[in-house]
Amino acid sequence: MTAGAALTIDGVGVRYGSFQALSNVDIQVPAGSLLAVLGANGAGKSTLGRAIAGLVPVSSGSITLDDQPITGWSPQCVRRAGIAYIPEGRGIFPALSVHDNLRMAVRQLGSRDARRAAIDRATELFPVLGERRTQLAGSLSGGEQQMLGLARALAVEPRVVIADEMSLGLAPLVVDQVFERVEEVRRSGVTVVLVEQFVRRALAIADRCVVMSRGTVAWSGTPGDVGDELLDRYLGRDVPASAAEAP
Repeated sequence: MTAGAALTIDGVGVRYGSFQALSNVDIQVPAGSLLAVLGANGAGKSTLGRAIAGLVPVSSGSITLDDQPITGWSPQCVRRAGIAYIPEGRGIFPALSVHDNLRMAVRQLGSRDARRAAIDRATELFPVLGERRTQLAGSLSGGEQQMLGLARALAVEPRVVIADEMSLGLAPLVVDQVFERVEEVRRSGVTVVLVEQFVRRALAIADRCVVMSRGTVAWSGTPGDVGDELLDRYLGRDVPASAAEAP
């Protein structure tokens, strides 16, 4: 797996017309680490992920990958630089087979041998996908679809993976299985930005976390520093205060 890259978000703002979706967001993500981005619905978490991926324009501030400014780059250029984005909803083609989904993901690679090797790597990471290679992606279980989305992102050996709401719509046991794969990705050296509302599981695997509120970073620190008062204030619901309470 390719070595991870450091990601720097410096004073980033994003506007949707007159609406300020992000304002003066500052985040440092060290190479090879996992950052959990937490917050209630509408806090700006997904907009942040999309801004890093080049899917929404940045109105102020800058985004840097290692020493390379990538602010204003197209999504295609961001992908080529080594940032893979897994959108909410899994980012797969339901009407295509598992194998064809992987083929679509690696089409940017130069040679047939490189594409074949990339698909082989993906199915080694997720053996169930190899077993289901001829099956339509839309007929997979929710967890298998999420694994396919992750496999598509990893097939091109990215330096950074941004995963948006990977637990959405999944049963807790399946969430555990998916997050185990995310942990494996981080252990391989890839930098991970995990945008997530399943707070317990995110805290259990993160090196650092930020809590977003109304388009800004309201708090940042380590999972062990997250307490009940902080979670109640910004998420407005009863969730475990620390990773130690995660199942």
